[in-house]
Amino acid sequence: MTGWFSKLVVGMTIRMPKWFVGWVSRRYVAGNNIEDAIKVMKRLSKENACFTVDVLGEEITSMDEAQYFYDEYAKLIDQIIEHELDSNLSIKPTAFGLLIDRDKGFEKIRSLVQMASQHDMFVRLDMEDHRVTQATIDVVVDLHNEGLTNVGTVYQGRLFRTLDDIDYLEQKLGSAADYRICKGIYLEPEDIAHIGYDEIVSATNASIDKMLAAGAYCAVASHDKPVINHALSALESYGMGPNIADPRENAGKPRTGKGPGYEFQMLLGVRGPLRRKLAAKGHRTRVYIPYGEKWYEYSIRRLQENPTVGAQVAKAFLMPWTNRP
Repeated sequence: MTGWFSKLVVGMTIRMPKWFVGWVSRRYVAGNNIEDAIKVMKRLSKENACFTVDVLGEEITSMDEAQYFYDEYAKLIDQIIEHELDSNLSIKPTAFGLLIDRDKGFEKIRSLVQMASQHDMFVRLDMEDHRVTQATIDVVVDLHNEGLTNVGTVYQGRLFRTLDDIDYLEQKLGSAADYRICKGIYLEPEDIAHIGYDEIVSATNASIDKMLAAGAYCAVASHDKPVINHALSALESYGMGPNIADPRENAGKPRTGKGPGYEFQMLLGVRGPLRRKLAAKGHRTRVYIPYGEKWYEYSIRRLQENPTVGAQVAKAFLMPWTNRP
C-alpha cells in the first residue's frame, strides 16, 4: 500500500475513540497487566516461541516515575521464573530516567540487570530516538565492564552511524556484543538517517553482515522478507543454522536462553505465519510482548512516529485472515 494511504489510515485512527484504538491495538499489545502478558506467552509457547517482554511507557518527566518501572520489572522477573517461561526483558532507558539523571538512571538499570543475572535472564536495552543512542551504548559498555554481560542493545539500520557503532562495540566488548538489529521505528532527520525503504533495507542488511563477521550474537528483528531472506543467506554462508553449534571462530561462548549465534524476532501480532514457518524449520524465534497501562499512548505514539504502520492496521482490519497472530 502506498505511503499516502498509510498516512490517511493513521490520521483517521488517532482521531477515533479510545475504544477503537484499543480494538486495533489488542492484536499488538498483550494487555494491561502482568497476568495478561503471562497468558499470551503461555499460548505462544505452544508454537515454540520465546519472548522478550516490555512494560509500556517511555520517557518520564521525573525520577519518581522511574520507580514504577523498576518495581514492575522486578515483579515480572518473579512471574517469568514462577511460570517457567523462556523470556528476556526489554527496557526503555528513558523510562528509568537516563535523560533526567544519568547516574540515578544507571543505578536502577544496573540493579535490574543484576537481578535478572541471578536467573540467567538477558536484558535488552531498547534503542530510542537519536538523543539517546550514545547514552544507551555507554550504559551497555559500562555494565559489561562491571561484569554484567547479560545485557545488550539495539541498533537501527536506518541510522548512518550504525556501522560505526557496530565497530565500536566490537572494540569494547568483542564477541560478547549482543545486538538486536532492526530497521528502526523512529523517523529520524534525513541528515542522520536513511529515508527510502530500499536504502533502509540495504543498510540493515549491511549491519547484519557486519555483526555476523564480528562474531557477535545477532537477533534479526524484522518482518520484511528482503531482510529475513538476506539474513538466512548470510547465516548459510557462515555455516550457521538450527541445531548447529556456532562455527564462527571469533564467536563467544553459547549464551543461556539464546540461539546458536542468532535468532529471529518479531512483534506480537505481526507476520505470525512467517514466524511459525521459521520456527518450524528450527530457527529460534522470539516474540516482543508489550503490556501495561500505557497501551493507548504506546499505540498512538507508534502510529505517529511511523505512519507506514497504517498499512498493517488497514490489513488487519480489512483482511484479518492474511495475518493471523
